Formats: sequence, C-alpha cells, structure tokens
Amino acid sequence: MIYAKNMPTDSQRLALAVARLNRRLRQERHSDLTPSQMSVLGTLRRLGPTSPSAIAQHERVSAPSVTRTLNCLVEDGIVERSPHPDDGRQVVVELSDLGEKVLAEERQRRDAWLHQRLRHLDARERAVLREASALLERLSDS
Repeated sequence: MIYAKNMPTDSQRLALAVARLNRRLRQERHSDLTPSQMSVLGTLRRLGPTSPSAIAQHERVSAPSVTRTLNCLVEDGIVERSPHPDDGRQVVVELSDLGEKVLAEERQRRDAWLHQRLRHLDARERAVLREASALLERLSDS
C-alpha cells in the first residue's frame, strides 16, 4: 500500500490523537508515581486482590517488571502484599487504604480537567466520544 507523503492515514491520526491526549492527561497528574505505577494501581483497582502474574498479563508486560513496580509501591505503603491463601509459593497484592486514596485523588484531578474540556463540546460530539471510548477499549484489549 502506498501512502501519500503528507496525508496521514486514519491509523496515524488516531495514534497521534490518543498519544497527545494521554500525554495531556499525564500532565494533570500531581503525583510522584510513574505512569507504570499508576497503571498498576488502576489494574489493581479493576481486578481487586490478585497475583503479580495476573497484573503482568493484564498490563501486557513482563512479570519481573511488575515485580519491580510492586516492590516500590509496597515500600511506599500504597500496595499490600500477603501470602496466597491456597499456594504458599505465591503472593496476593491489593491496594492499601493509602493506595485507594492516591488513586482516587489522581483520577479526580484527571477527570476534572477532562470534564472541563468536554463541556465545550456539543451533545453530538460527546455522544461520538462515548462511542469512541468503547471502541478504544476494544482496541486496547485486543
């Protein structure tokens, strides 16, 4: 397939828009946590108490990478680690009360910024973004 030199494809425009929005949302963060740490916290919030390997699978990263991230979060008291109830060789991790608070504060800041921007769109545009959100989730989960 030949692409026009100065004509971005749909996939290029989408990738750029998603990357720019993601970068802008990260700029609204006021935490010392890295994007990887925030992502792991979000995954823990969605999955509930789980194993590091389940987090790695969900995040699509290596188990050692998740282990390093979790070690930092445990050290900071944001995540708690406990023995697996059925398998003594494994552990279960979950958000601590502090982790819940940190995640909620970061999401509140992000959501407030985004809410302000969405208010400038008309009802049709917001409906399009609602539909696009579902499609973007499907793409990211595939």
